[in-house]
Amino acid sequence: MTLTFEPLDDRPGLAVIDQIERQRYRIHTPAPIALREAATDVFQYPVGDAVQIRTQAIELPTVVMVYVRDDDGAIAAEVAQFESETLPADDYVLDPLTQIKTYMRVEDTAVEVTVDSDRTRIEFDSPTNVLIGARSQHDRPAATVTTTGDPTDVMAAVETFGSALKAYDPERSYPTLRGHPPALEIGETLDIPADIDSPDTGVTLELPPDLASIFVAAPLSYYLGASLVPASEPRLTTDTGFTYSLDTARGFESEVGRTLKRLFFLDCVTRTEGFHQIDLHERAAIEPYVDLDFESLYQQPLAEQVAAYLQVPYDVIEDHIPKWRLTTHIDPVPANAEQLPYVVDDLAIVRTHQQQGLDQASVPAEVEAEFTRDDVITRAASSDTATNPAGTDYVEPQAEDSLEQAWIGDSIPIGASKLTKAAFEHRLDRDTNAEDITIRVVQNDDRMDEERQLVDDVYGTRDDLPFDVTVHDDLTTAELRTVLTTDAEFFHYIGHTEHDGFVCSDGKLDVTTVDSVGIDTFLLNACNSYNQGLALVEKGAIAGIVTLNEVLNDGAVRIGETVARLLNCGFPLRAALTIARGESVLGGQYIVVGDGGVTVTQTNGGMPNLLAIQATETGYNIEMNVYSTDDKALGAIIFPHITRSEDHYLVPGEIDTFNVSRRELEDFLQMQQIPVRNEGDLYWSRSIDLDSID
Repeated sequence: MTLTFEPLDDRPGLAVIDQIERQRYRIHTPAPIALREAATDVFQYPVGDAVQIRTQAIELPTVVMVYVRDDDGAIAAEVAQFESETLPADDYVLDPLTQIKTYMRVEDTAVEVTVDSDRTRIEFDSPTNVLIGARSQHDRPAATVTTTGDPTDVMAAVETFGSALKAYDPERSYPTLRGHPPALEIGETLDIPADIDSPDTGVTLELPPDLASIFVAAPLSYYLGASLVPASEPRLTTDTGFTYSLDTARGFESEVGRTLKRLFFLDCVTRTEGFHQIDLHERAAIEPYVDLDFESLYQQPLAEQVAAYLQVPYDVIEDHIPKWRLTTHIDPVPANAEQLPYVVDDLAIVRTHQQQGLDQASVPAEVEAEFTRDDVITRAASSDTATNPAGTDYVEPQAEDSLEQAWIGDSIPIGASKLTKAAFEHRLDRDTNAEDITIRVVQNDDRMDEERQLVDDVYGTRDDLPFDVTVHDDLTTAELRTVLTTDAEFFHYIGHTEHDGFVCSDGKLDVTTVDSVGIDTFLLNACNSYNQGLALVEKGAIAGIVTLNEVLNDGAVRIGETVARLLNCGFPLRAALTIARGESVLGGQYIVVGDGGVTVTQTNGGMPNLLAIQATETGYNIEMNVYSTDDKALGAIIFPHITRSEDHYLVPGEIDTFNVSRRELEDFLQMQQIPVRNEGDLYWSRSIDLDSID
């Protein structure tokens, strides 16, 4: 069981705990309560577990949008920040947009919902029984398909991905309705389990029978539940006779990516006619310019929707499509097919074009200049540390228009994360844990004490989450082995590594000699830590940040502190590094190995975001950039609590620019700790001096 409910220790109420995703959400009550098991089938939506409590009020410690539905699922009220709604006695299901998906059901009860500046309150006219149900966002492949490396077999295997969709209408654009595709294994014969029921959506992708074409089309195939057939020219067809060429002047890969984005985005708009009839900013922005009847479209079969969507000019909607979270660059060889399901689960854009391999990671001229300073301190263990092992091969994937870049292949990527199958498997096998978030900091060189002091002040500062932070100094190889093999959510290493091991007081510890490790995620803030980081992932970790070359101590301190702060705010590992790279000219020497979508801590409410603030004559402009997490993925919505606007926005990416007064800005910045950029510098919301903002 991945979901549990536990009474709070410090005040009346309960915690909803997702033990796999390491998330918890507190629900407060005015008086002590007893938790009783409850049935899950009384809810209109799927829930993993449920309890019953008796109370006259519930307080949520964050500002969240609350939908109130009647027994038929129709919206009786929707309550945003600074709003209050009172409903007469009836049966209701309350749907607050909390971190863990949670529903509350009451019968024959009057309800008042109030959302103020920092919390949400739900009151009943008398003490009443409240059923609370929740579901985990954790998802895993339901089956394993075996395929040979032959393209036609791989095509048949990829065709099964659509079986994981939980809906075949526009609602599947919500991340919770897109299940994990079946796993793939390369074997001697094609073997598709009989219990995999591929859908018949009336959409077919005709593709050249080569691995590159199949890999690129896999996310589009999955999202459409499409059939795949070999053909000389790539195109999309429907059973109604509609045809759309995927071989255009932009090139096949670009056209497939644009097609996925267009179909997905217009589904997000059309779904506003469905179960969640919200005021969507993007719908208001494009509706005057597209000839689509969204109410009618919502009722049409998927094939009819696709045909209508693809007649909308892309440039009409391009500026309103959410920023894609991930572009994955892949070497199109059979072995890499095994990672496709995990990439597709993220709905990533897939590219196969490659740059020519490089013998070494490039070092910009400004970085070289930094190494010549008189006061320079590097994190190299010895003078020959920077020498690359024989046979090391680098690749620099072409940057695409996504928040993050990743690479699947044997080479070491520059400027992109290194994905591995082992990392994804370790993520799926992650042990349950309802205890404290365990963080281990190891400092193996006292000259680097500045970083240790900074991160020690950062980790564990969240009042809403339990932390267990331990700092270790000057460890021996045996002591470091113990730390690495003991369970922990995050391992922050400050010191020296060489290609063949961590440098300890009595020698080197090579992770390849360790049977398995207990740490989930890590930052190896040392020179040339790539090999040891990759070994940590192979031995049981999910993901970590490593370096490709020698790094300077002062730059490493800035990167280390920034990553620590971002992880503590709930940013996924890959997104945290993407932002932190800008804090040092050495940022390009850092990459993520493994599944960089993993988080160490949950966000404090909503979704991780980065603000850009600029002073104006009438106040301040706030540009909000929102980052996805695995549980709030592409297609999720956000209701920004900046202004009194009732618009919802699609995420991720830059959702809008808001003009606010100084008082509104001060109140917003104090709601939670978030990063803020101004004139290229990074600040933190609760300590920024607004008088310094230009």
